[in-house]
Amino acid sequence: MKFTRGYWLTRENFTMSYATQCVRTEREQKRLHVLAACVPVRGRGDILAGGALDVTFTAPMANVIRVTVTHFAGKALKVPHFEIHETENTPATAEDENSVAFTSGELTARVLKKQGAWQVDFVAADGHTVTTSGFRGMAHALDRNTGKTYMSDSLMLDVGECVYGLGERFTPYVKNGQTVDMWNADGGTASELAYKNIPFYMTNRGYGVFVEDSSDVSFEVASEKVERVQFSCEGETLVYDVIYGRTPKGTLDLYTALTGRPPLLPAWSFGLWLSTSFTTNYDEATASGFIDGMAQRDIPLSVFHFDCYWMKGYNWCDFAWDPDTFPDPEGMLKRYHDRGLRLCCWINPYIGQQSPLFKEGMEHGYLLKKTNGDVWQTDLWQAGMGIVDVTNPEARAWYCRYLKKLLAQGIDCLKTDFGERIPVKDIAYFDGSSPLHMHNYYTFLYNKMVFDTLKEVRGEGEAILFARSATAGSQQFPVHWGGDNSASYVSMAETLRAGLSMSHSGFGYWSHDISGFESTAPAHVYKRWVQFGLLSSHSRLHGSSSYRVPWAFDEESVDVVRKFTKLKCRLMPYLYGAMVQAHEHGAPMLRPMVLEFPDDPACDALDRQYMLGDSLLVAPVFREDGKVSYYLPDGKWTGLLSDRKVRGGHWQEETHDFMSLPLMVRPGTVLPLGACDTRPDYDYADGVELHVFGLEEGEARQVKLYDLKGNVSATFTVARKDGKLAVQTDSTKPYGVVEH
Repeated sequence: MKFTRGYWLTRENFTMSYATQCVRTEREQKRLHVLAACVPVRGRGDILAGGALDVTFTAPMANVIRVTVTHFAGKALKVPHFEIHETENTPATAEDENSVAFTSGELTARVLKKQGAWQVDFVAADGHTVTTSGFRGMAHALDRNTGKTYMSDSLMLDVGECVYGLGERFTPYVKNGQTVDMWNADGGTASELAYKNIPFYMTNRGYGVFVEDSSDVSFEVASEKVERVQFSCEGETLVYDVIYGRTPKGTLDLYTALTGRPPLLPAWSFGLWLSTSFTTNYDEATASGFIDGMAQRDIPLSVFHFDCYWMKGYNWCDFAWDPDTFPDPEGMLKRYHDRGLRLCCWINPYIGQQSPLFKEGMEHGYLLKKTNGDVWQTDLWQAGMGIVDVTNPEARAWYCRYLKKLLAQGIDCLKTDFGERIPVKDIAYFDGSSPLHMHNYYTFLYNKMVFDTLKEVRGEGEAILFARSATAGSQQFPVHWGGDNSASYVSMAETLRAGLSMSHSGFGYWSHDISGFESTAPAHVYKRWVQFGLLSSHSRLHGSSSYRVPWAFDEESVDVVRKFTKLKCRLMPYLYGAMVQAHEHGAPMLRPMVLEFPDDPACDALDRQYMLGDSLLVAPVFREDGKVSYYLPDGKWTGLLSDRKVRGGHWQEETHDFMSLPLMVRPGTVLPLGACDTRPDYDYADGVELHVFGLEEGEARQVKLYDLKGNVSATFTVARKDGKLAVQTDSTKPYGVVEH
């Protein structure tokens, strides 16, 4: 939200009250309170009618400083709060005649004490300034036309500083110059709207900022004032955390410790998912035909997904199989389980009026209501539909009882679609929550209740969703996919930009509809997207009005799907280790280049390539003719598919057929490749091959392999000494070593 016209003038409808001067400090053991006058105080009379802002500094964990700015403290509005995982730490305060300081770990907030001046410097332990809230930054705003009030602050950007994150955004990867509003919406992938808005950004200077507000926080990223990031929200209080991780990966480590780590996922979920698609006609014979077709063509399939029409139209959601197309659901699901498949069903939090659950939910008060007591209804999506009131514990239990019946039939996981179209006007939640703040937060409660149900029924480590909407902390309920994209290279590229932004936002896993959801891709787009999709953490073939089985495109598509599905299965010892890193430290499996190479400025803006884990560089091909340009950081890289050696430090231009793409191995890598290429869940230590790439004399690398419960099953240390490779291991199973 913009409050000014240029640097000096305020917009006509706003009255701004800026923090102007520190006039009082109160130091406590774990807290610093500063009173900031909104006018210069030169004498006693200046405190009258000038207003002030209460600014409090606390430390939810080491290296994180929380700033709470309050204008009027008497607001009684009930708002949901993000779940924050604070850890015990001992901040320190200090004061002299020039400033007062609050220190958390290696980060200090230093408040200037000077008449007529306001400045808060966030300073690292080595003395360099991380960022600053300064002149006309911290503020209260009154919109005289609407009577609404807003709180705002802005933090300085340095020369060459790039801003990333803010959720799943399909706009340019580097957010500088953009206005970004936190408002979950079903806008497709070709717009500035986003399904997953996360009020957290990070920069290439080793810190991030998390605004702890679930409403429509607005970010002006080097836009209103090009040297700052401004963030504002409606109300009388603003809370934000400055998170100093020293590096981008270190910042994600702290942010996910604060808002929740991505959990470990079942290994079977990393295999290929195949969907019935959305509006296609299908029944058991259709589904079986797809499954048989994949098996006949030697394409490993891990999960089969039933989209909306497993239920009867107009009845979404009643959680009952349409008897006209699936007369024997339990038998069908058992037959598919016997073939080694896991099974997924589509659901959403909306209840159509024709569903038997609508009357039941209405009678018990389980559906979202208007302020006059009526059930809120709409015809947009399902005729007369209502929405489950997820603030009502009994409504959540009621909804989840139906899910448990579905799971008892043999369903293994659930696609939690929607959660963005949540009304705000004239709405009364069961617990009295502010509708404005619940709009984005709804998805957290929705996906949490489903994920927790899966954990309860299937057990720890077996729960997985395929979710579309999200907010801060939703990384605890994976996996999320990128929404409704189109069948083109342009949409493929915007999908990747969204995945990179999600990675900067704390999400360890991410997926997308291979070849695009809308329309039907030409075969060349399908094959290029298959490569990209099977080199993502999770891989799903899904569409809208047509099937996505490869033989529907051309015979070469079958070969491409087979090759890259089998490759992913063999990569599972490595990918499982990358998952453990996401779980333990928040490092995403799909990593923007700047996360792995923060000291290489050429990586700051790269948005058409990524690291898969810490050792594999992937550059998807976005052209029919197979031409691709990508950047390799310094060092001697090796093509995993070609064994070609390439010296990095500059851009590469290549042409690839449909069986290949730039998949480069980082120098000094020991890459474990599994012995099985037919499924993702197997004993990774049995017959593993350790592929060694560019290990220099005197260097050593350790590789940990895991069992399917996330426990270390084998450890290998590979070193080069006197020109030879030596391996130390505690494994009793056969393994091989291949040097490249």
